Amino acid sequence: MPSATVKTKTTSLVDRPPVVVVIGHVDHGKSTLLDYIRKTNVAGKEAGGITQHTYAYEIFHKDETGTEQKITFLDTPGHESFSLMRERGATIADIAILVVAGNDGVKKQTIEAIQIIKKRNIPCLVAITKADLQGINVEKVKQQLAENEVFVEGYGGDTPVISLSSKTGAGGSELLDMVLLISQVAGLKGNPEETATGFIIESHHDSQRGISATLVIKNGALEKGSYAVSSGSFSPVRRIENFLGKPLEMALFSSPIRIMGWNNIPHIGATFKIVSSKKEAEEEARRTSLENKKMGSKKPQEQTYEKESGAGEKITTIPLIIKADMLGTLEAISNDIEKMRPERVQFNILEKSVGAISESDIKRAASNAKGNCGAIIVGFNIAIEERARTLADRLGIVLKTFDIIYRLTEWLAKEANARKPKIQVNELVGRARIVRVFSSSKNKHVVGGKVLEGKLATGKIFKLLRREHEIDAGKILELQHKKEKAKDVESGLEFGALVETKHDPAAGDIIEIFVVVEK
Repeated sequence: MPSATVKTKTTSLVDRPPVVVVIGHVDHGKSTLLDYIRKTNVAGKEAGGITQHTYAYEIFHKDETGTEQKITFLDTPGHESFSLMRERGATIADIAILVVAGNDGVKKQTIEAIQIIKKRNIPCLVAITKADLQGINVEKVKQQLAENEVFVEGYGGDTPVISLSSKTGAGGSELLDMVLLISQVAGLKGNPEETATGFIIESHHDSQRGISATLVIKNGALEKGSYAVSSGSFSPVRRIENFLGKPLEMALFSSPIRIMGWNNIPHIGATFKIVSSKKEAEEEARRTSLENKKMGSKKPQEQTYEKESGAGEKITTIPLIIKADMLGTLEAISNDIEKMRPERVQFNILEKSVGAISESDIKRAASNAKGNCGAIIVGFNIAIEERARTLADRLGIVLKTFDIIYRLTEWLAKEANARKPKIQVNELVGRARIVRVFSSSKNKHVVGGKVLEGKLATGKIFKLLRREHEIDAGKILELQHKKEKAKDVESGLEFGALVETKHDPAAGDIIEIFVVVEK
């Protein structure tokens, strides 16, 4: 087994396979492209047809000499909820493939991806997908890229660009050839004699297998019998699985692997290292606990997302527990909920964690429910334990699980709207200008004018405004339109009216009719 002491000699440096992040706007063909390369169908299995996790896998491709070369791919979500996942993918990767759909061009998340690539300063190539569709204008896409400071070959720059079809595979081989060429130029190296170091790209909790994490090794070698440590967490390396779930005796740099048995959930995006004993692992985990807190992996307790409100405005607080299958999706859901800011509602997040909805989750939600505003537990791609479901029914705790993130936040927004406190507001029904006063007798006045918006109606109470200041209130006793009696008169029409008001109206005054409604 490699020594746990990292060596600094460079004599053992060898060529290292590239780690490539595939990044771009949602539904631009990233997963479909990689499905073709892998000859699988991950995209078809994704709920809603969108990637909602970071996937890592290896493929082999023959270079120009006929030698098989390994490439590790990171497939990142394109939906706007997953910006942190995309940025982490670019941090870990050696090369970026910017995917742009030929029929759609540069979009919001494309621009975000470009900014991430520039920020991380990694080599990039552009893949223009869906080239099999009719009416594709590749030159227009290249021009859009240039407008966003991505200058491809033939457009004032040297960024490689390849048009391809993920469905037919056209251009796929050329894409992989270009990845290997960029890797060769970059001179990627690794030392197989050093102990493994790299990044945590996803964390997961399974009720049967415990806590597992997906890692990408960036240097060194990993064998069974050692201990992995990352950001306050550690795990014995008893079993190493490749991206297909098959056991390995050892793994080398650039490999995506899975390790099970962590003492707590390691923070995604954090680095990991290998030590030789449990004692070393515990000491290293304690030493990095401060880093763990800085990176935000400490579980928040009763975190309230507050919003500004008017003086005296009633606010409903909804106790909320969020559960998800993986730490990455949990992060995306939490960020989306924080951005929601529903009117007159705030969420008190009691807990956000990975794993199934348990009986303890129900008890915690019930103990924090106040008044008539019951607690909510939302889950993403996780199960609900049967005892938890029974207890939730008995205690009136709302449980809801989803397999598409935006549907979760849409449902939560509707639930918040239904629970917000009702307030009474004046709603404008009609606004009219008095053009002439025909007669006045005691508090009754015959006036003529024009409806500016909405409508006037017989029997309605109105405000009388002069120079935009309310001077009196009154009531419409009768209405006429074209000298005929009318129940109401619509916007844009002239009217005659008998109104009752203590203050004498004058030409130019405004009549406004309001109704009190609950919102």
